[in-house]
Amino acid sequence: MDTNRMKKRDVLAVVAVAAFGFAQPAFAYLDPSTGSMILSAVLGILASLGLALKTYWYRIKNFFGGNKQAEPEVKARNTVQETREESDKPQ
Repeated sequence: MDTNRMKKRDVLAVVAVAAFGFAQPAFAYLDPSTGSMILSAVLGILASLGLALKTYWYRIKNFFGGNKQAEPEVKARNTVQETREESDKPQ
């Protein structure tokens, strides 16, 4: 079984060397702003993935068997109404 893995790894190494070693030059020009554009795109994708993960964190956590409780409930406060009610209460 171990020799079979070594054969597969050797074949993969030969294919990788052949693919990258014998590639033709592209003769393409990439100006400095192209690197900035690629970096901005990668950072934007990472930020979007991070926001999506943060947004759906509790659903993902519950899906994989984390905390069995539902999403933590955040009590919305109606500030105007509650402020009036609190001011009307006797001290």
